[in-house]
Amino acid sequence: MRDLLRQVSRSFYLSLQWLPAGVREPIRLAYLLARTSDTIADTTRLPADERLAALDQFGRRIAGTDSSPVNFQPLSADQGNPAEAILLTRTEEALTLLNRLPEQDRHLVRQVLATIISGQSLDLQRFANASESNVIPLATADDLEDYTYRVAGCVGEFWTRVCFAHLQPRCERSEADMIRLGVHYGQGLQLVNILRDLPRDLRQGRCYLPLEQLRSVSLAPRELLDARSEPALRPVFDAWLDRAQAHLDEGWLYTNAYPHRLARVRISCALPILIGWRTIDLVRTGRVLDPATRIKVSRRSVQWLVLRTLLSHPFGFLWCRLGRDRCA
Repeated sequence: MRDLLRQVSRSFYLSLQWLPAGVREPIRLAYLLARTSDTIADTTRLPADERLAALDQFGRRIAGTDSSPVNFQPLSADQGNPAEAILLTRTEEALTLLNRLPEQDRHLVRQVLATIISGQSLDLQRFANASESNVIPLATADDLEDYTYRVAGCVGEFWTRVCFAHLQPRCERSEADMIRLGVHYGQGLQLVNILRDLPRDLRQGRCYLPLEQLRSVSLAPRELLDARSEPALRPVFDAWLDRAQAHLDEGWLYTNAYPHRLARVRISCALPILIGWRTIDLVRTGRVLDPATRIKVSRRSVQWLVLRTLLSHPFGFLWCRLGRDRCA
């Protein structure tokens, strides 16, 4: 299913292909399973309760507590991305691959997918009645922290546990500390996505910025549909952008804690950070409430970042400069 992975996520595929084979397989399969559950959750033609039921069945199959066949073929016709449609038709194949993983890897994949699906299900329940005319916000900052952990921070934890299990990397930090940094790294990437996609999410009735903070700047969620609200929103928005920046900076510490001999792991970890930093730069100066503005790092810029990463790793001063002089 390697070609399918490349089609459903070009940026993640770029990063994943550099991992050593032993850790690449469970991480690749975990991503495909998570992308399948995400596609189910995003199939808006289905009522929320039907998507929740499909996620529940998929979660039980992943956990190994249910052996009944899944059939997501009917959902495939509603996908705008042809690769995601194919992914839904190949669910049983992915589940077969899961059962063939070594026991330790299978346990870790099941664990991270349970957390991810719990976040996706919570999202569906929370926004079941959301629409452009009924914008529903998260209540508190803790709700946003919890959500980013469930759908992304747990992936940093999973990645770390897989690397420690297979590579015994002898990092300069303990496994517990690496897990903490990995969680923040994943949360940082998710925050970047949330902040970048704010105008699109708002038009689906989803507001991930906490209501308690919007009230502190005298804004109602519905007002964020008006791009003229941006100056009032900026203190709240920029605070979360700073948090995303700090988490990605911790991701750089995480990356550099792996020994230099694990070049493939370090390169694989560095690429999403570099793309995330560049996205933050664009968001800081972009029109963050304008739905006509799609903030995205260009494919050419991504290719240049990949080349710079590969050329810089052997040379400490270039690698440090690549990391914006955040050298640990």
